[in-house]
Parts: sequence; C-alpha cells; structure tokens
Amino acid sequence: MAVKPGHVRRLARKTGELWIPKAGWVRFRWSRAMARAKSYRVTRDRAGRWHVAFALIPEPIAGPGTGEMVGIDRGVTVSAALSTGELLRVPRPTPARQRRLRFLQRKLARARRGSRRRAKVKLAIARLKAREADARRDWAEKTTTDLARRFDVIRIEELSVRGMTRSARGTAMNPGKNVRQKAGLNRGILRSGWGLLIRRLEDKAPGRIEKVKAAFTSQRCSACGHVAAESRKSQALFACVACNFTLNADVNAARNIAVGHTVTARGGFRDAGPANREPQLLAS
Repeated sequence: MAVKPGHVRRLARKTGELWIPKAGWVRFRWSRAMARAKSYRVTRDRAGRWHVAFALIPEPIAGPGTGEMVGIDRGVTVSAALSTGELLRVPRPTPARQRRLRFLQRKLARARRGSRRRAKVKLAIARLKAREADARRDWAEKTTTDLARRFDVIRIEELSVRGMTRSARGTAMNPGKNVRQKAGLNRGILRSGWGLLIRRLEDKAPGRIEKVKAAFTSQRCSACGHVAAESRKSQALFACVACNFTLNADVNAARNIAVGHTVTARGGFRDAGPANREPQLLAS
C-alpha cells in the first residue's frame, strides 16, 4: 500500500505510528533508520506477530578501499569460516529451549486434529521457531555488515543450497536411502543460514562478491597445494600428507576459496574467480 504524506510519524526513538485505512493510527517499533519509503506491507507470521515492512532500497556499504580479500567456507558445525582464521557460528537454541520444543512436539503428536488444544500447541511451537529464526536473521545482518565494511572482495564457494537440501525420501516405488540422516543434514544446513548469508552480502556489497567452484577446496592444502582426501582427518582437522601442514579444516578450505583456485578432476588448477588476483590474506 502506498505511503501518503503525513501517514507515518515518529513518536520516540524506537516508536512510530502508521495510518492504516479502516484501522486508524497503529503504533509500531521503529527498528532501524528509514529514508523516504514509497509503500508498506502489513503481515502476520505463524507465531501470531504483526509486522509492517516499508519498501525502500538501502544504500550499499562501502568497503575499506585497501584491496583486502577474504574467503568464506560455509559449514554446519561452523556456519562460516573465514580465511583470516575466524570461525563464525549461528546462535543455537539453548538446551532448555530445545527440551521445551521436544516436549511440545510430543504433545502435538498426541493432540486430536482440529482441537483447540492442538491449535495452542502449534502456536507455542511456532513462537519457539520464530525466536530461532529471528536470532539467525540478526546474526546474518550483523555478520554481513561487518564483512562488507572490512573487505573489498569477498569470495565464497558456489553452492546450490536448494539442491543440497532436497529431500532424499524418494517414492514408494523407488525409496531413498539414509532418509533420516539426510533430513538431519538438511536441517543443519538451513539452520546455518547459508542462503541468507550470501543474499545479504550481495545486497550490501554488490559487485564485490565473487563465487568460486567448491570442487576439492576441502582436500587441497593451502600451503603446498597438494590434493588428497586423506589430508582431511576429521571435520575440524586438516593435516597435509605431503608437507605435514596442519590447520583447522574449515579455515584451510576458506583460504583455498580466497585464492580462487579450484582443482579439476585430473588434478590441474584453474582460476575460478572472475578476477585473476591474489588475495591479501591476514594472519590467523
């Protein structure tokens, strides 16, 4: 709906009012600085919360201008590992909140369909999951803003999150394998906010995001370039079998992404980035 002059006014630092036809003046929380908006939309989420969103195009965040480059490796245990050695993790629900969610899910399974009790339990579950999603979005916003301000070029691995999180259930005639394990992996990927992180980076640093093919980045030694699956000792440890170089496995992959070289199936190297530039890696 279009925003007309005088229909939005600020009452305090964190409070505003919006004139909505047939509803009158409605107060809302002024969560961020807002320039002149042309339209707005009022929605209600599954947790029963009302939101008002104003349509405007934010200004891109300027880089430092130093030419520094960073590589980002995305994972489940570590949401984002930087080539600088930093390990970033999405906030997880507390153990008490996880226990509460499991209790509500068991209660939902016992509730009769269409009953008021079932509706109340579904609402309680939706509120718990909404808090988790809010924390994930908040983490993504703060992380992407920090990265856009610190680095001029940001290199990420090119992944199809939609394809990677596709269900492995299959059909009745051709059932899938390891369906439960794949479902757990899918939940871990979605909770890590892979897609949200990249979308917000592209919004805040347009033209400064470079995508690198992910092939063999986790098996290549960032020190000597040797490629071997045996070098990946565990989820967290990389130990090169050629030069004995050891490093956190996610950071090692992030450094390979920052350099922009991937390995072909025959073991050769190729520059996967649009610009043939060597990054200025920061000491970890």
